[in-house]
Amino acid sequence: MGSTGIVRKIDNLGRLVIPKEIRKTLHIRDGDSLEIFVDCDGEVILKKYSSISELGDFAKEYADSLYEALGHITCIADRDQIIAVSGCPGKQYLNKRIAALVEEVMDGRRAVLINQPEQHSSCIIIADEEGKCRYTAEVIAPIIVEGDPIGAVIIASKKRNPGFGELEFKSAVTAASFLAKQMEQ
Repeated sequence: MGSTGIVRKIDNLGRLVIPKEIRKTLHIRDGDSLEIFVDCDGEVILKKYSSISELGDFAKEYADSLYEALGHITCIADRDQIIAVSGCPGKQYLNKRIAALVEEVMDGRRAVLINQPEQHSSCIIIADEEGKCRYTAEVIAPIIVEGDPIGAVIIASKKRNPGFGELEFKSAVTAASFLAKQMEQ
């Protein structure tokens, strides 16, 4: 763990301001939750909290089921990264930062179907795909809990002319709705 060289005082209410530069680097937005840990040396560790990552194995099993049913790459993401993937090597996507397009869809709170990637400048799932559209079709369905987007279900294909339609769209929307209900419990 490296020092940033930034020192902050705790105010009389016990609050600490996390500098804007650090929040920006770590993609911490207003309203985000942080987990607080204390290690054996007494160091305080702050970690961005992801409620959907608590689904862990369940999210992976759901992604596997969608892949088996549809035969397309299936990813489940929280607000920042892919937490479950099926239909391709996990290390290619797992724990990778999501692309701006996925964030935009989540913020828009509406599922999208992209069947003609040549009409979209950023048909990508993870941020390190360097803006190259690698998919011939894609569905992104945000997971909405209490009005807030907490993640997304993404179904994508690299196959030639997969012709995504109502089945893929409704499958992603249903999965997102089901996962949202699991989070509400």
